[in-house]
Amino acid sequence: MKLYGFAPSPRTWVVRAVAAQLGIPLALDIVDLTKGAQRAPDYLAINPTGRTPTLVDGDFALWETTAIIQYLAGRKPNALWPDDLRIRADIMRWQSWTLSHWEKDSCVPLVFERLVKQVVGLGPPDEAAVARALDNFARDARVLNAHLGRQRYIVGDALTLADFSVAGPLVYFEPAGMPLADYPKLADWFGRVTALPCWKDAAPQRASAAA
Repeated sequence: MKLYGFAPSPRTWVVRAVAAQLGIPLALDIVDLTKGAQRAPDYLAINPTGRTPTLVDGDFALWETTAIIQYLAGRKPNALWPDDLRIRADIMRWQSWTLSHWEKDSCVPLVFERLVKQVVGLGPPDEAAVARALDNFARDARVLNAHLGRQRYIVGDALTLADFSVAGPLVYFEPAGMPLADYPKLADWFGRVTALPCWKDAAPQRASAAA
């Protein structure tokens, strides 16, 4: 299988970490977002949305990070995606929450305003957008901090796909100025996830840009 992605991107990072945890080899084909490679005709023929990552497994092309990691985890029995209806529903609940709120409203705007703009030369941060994102971050981080005060991982006391999905948007918390230290249970959990060998294996050699 081949993964088309941009190594510093949190979404590509998450897919590669899940694959490493599952022991599934993935060949990485770099799509350099800083050079507009996602808009090249050859790439658009694989993924017409012009976004990354995209997984290609034979004649099957799949985009969207959540779909990709569920597909990878569905290839064989494993603890990340247990064959239990309620556990899978709980995992998908947190993945949906991440897409709709945690990533969209809280983390991505901070990464864009405080890191991506600097990397690609788009000018200074929009302070109004930063303030809104910080308010949203506080709202969502409080939920996570309380939740993780009751259990070790996002879904119970075992690592699942939900942990990878929720951790992904925090990859650049330091340069993006996310006040993670204000939420000790959340910070402890994030430390456990990012200490996993698979997470470190997926890290880009130069984590200087995000997408």
